[in-house]
Amino acid sequence: MSHVVNLALIYYSSTGTGTNIANTMAAAAEAAGAQVRVRKVAELAPQAAIESNPIWAAHHAATADIPAPSSDDLTWADAIILGSPTRFGNIAAQMKQFFDTLSPLWLAGVLSDKVYSGFTSTSTRHGGHESTLLAMYNTIHHFGGIIVPPGYTDPIKFVDGNPYGTSHHAVFGPDLGTIDDDTRNSARHQAERVVRIARALKSGSAA
Repeated sequence: MSHVVNLALIYYSSTGTGTNIANTMAAAAEAAGAQVRVRKVAELAPQAAIESNPIWAAHHAATADIPAPSSDDLTWADAIILGSPTRFGNIAAQMKQFFDTLSPLWLAGVLSDKVYSGFTSTSTRHGGHESTLLAMYNTIHHFGGIIVPPGYTDPIKFVDGNPYGTSHHAVFGPDLGTIDDDTRNSARHQAERVVRIARALKSGSAA
């Protein structure tokens, strides 16, 4: 395929919901012809807090080999999908701390004119799905990025009901960290849409 899209998929996840969404998106993007780098932002929570939750501790250990995002990843990318769980209707501190390290790239104009999109998860049905994504997108406005939400561009969006990005209601219990088919289908559609729009922009710029 001409004009292969470079996609950086940068997320934070404590108990695995975000990791499952990220992996679903990565597979869909690769199937759509993109080159994908999956990166997990650094953990900030103290080890005692992590170990107090067996699911968190297990996921932290299982994802220890996923690289943290670097300046090179962001420079390389034509498109960036960001993922964060909700923390009181806002993005997680881990993602915010990552954003706060990006001033040099922002000042250099490296973060502008790229495609951005986001996903999230919450522990309650109405606990910040949309507000978290909108808060995430506030930063992208400052970058001069091109926000590509899924909107209602596919029938799956009338099922999950969130035009701002993929979101999942993560229910506490033994299945915490898993995602259902509705979330998987939403994630695939969003990733495919991001790749398609990024490819069109890249092709147009090269013309």
